[in-house]
Amino acid sequence: MKTLLGRRTRVLAATTATAGVVLLAACTSTDDGGGGSTTAGGVELVKAGQLTTCTHLPYPPFQSEIDGKVQGFDVALIDLVADDLGVKQQILDTPFENFKTGAFLNSGECDLAAAGMTITDERKKNVDFSDPYFNATQAVLVAKDSGVGSLADVKSENVKLGAQAQTTGEDYVKGEGFDPVSFESSDAVLNGLRTGQVEAVVIDYPVVQGWLKDKANADAFTVVEQIDTGEEYGFTVKKGNRALQDAVNKALADAKADGTYKKLYERWIGPYDESAASPAAS
Repeated sequence: MKTLLGRRTRVLAATTATAGVVLLAACTSTDDGGGGSTTAGGVELVKAGQLTTCTHLPYPPFQSEIDGKVQGFDVALIDLVADDLGVKQQILDTPFENFKTGAFLNSGECDLAAAGMTITDERKKNVDFSDPYFNATQAVLVAKDSGVGSLADVKSENVKLGAQAQTTGEDYVKGEGFDPVSFESSDAVLNGLRTGQVEAVVIDYPVVQGWLKDKANADAFTVVEQIDTGEEYGFTVKKGNRALQDAVNKALADAKADGTYKKLYERWIGPYDESAASPAAS
């Protein structure tokens, strides 16, 4: 995922909450008159009547602003959790470094985090993950006329490589001996490829799938390799928040059982991939 330092955090209404996007300066305390509330399901929330989700925009197809509304695969899945709890989802856009430390969960800014985030042992030290909800591979994307056919070609031909800062994709290529150009967001990665700052990029394949839905991108770029790094995405809650963790896991299990997950996958990701959609619990 990504880091955007020095950026003001913003509260954004999710698609089920309002028709528009609400932009507010984030505060460190709740302003609901009575602090948090307990839902009928027994889950403590940081603000009454809403499930507050930390994310980092943009990261399509998982979360991004589309027509003034925050939408995406992660957003839709967490909407299911909110529906089960009888509340609306509210989204707080924050720097990605807070996801690793759990800072916004620990400070009471957010109930959970949803940001296309890979489950890692290092991150588990600071947050509790839901069951995995998506298997993610890394993709090597290049211009069609580049002559590059693999990540090995990138190295042997000394091609300039880009990746998103503080992501598992960046970690992977560094581990393979690359010194990638780091970009702060997925949009910046794509722009770097478009403008020739880099000649190849490595980033999560679902993100590339979203890019290639645009004809201009599909005409210009191609995936030359997918790298199975064994990554699984999970949502996070404050360490020890078992009630909310269980609520998220139940919503995911129900969605997979009744076909809702498949419908959302096909809407936001593409043709349903059983292997990517049904990871085993970590």
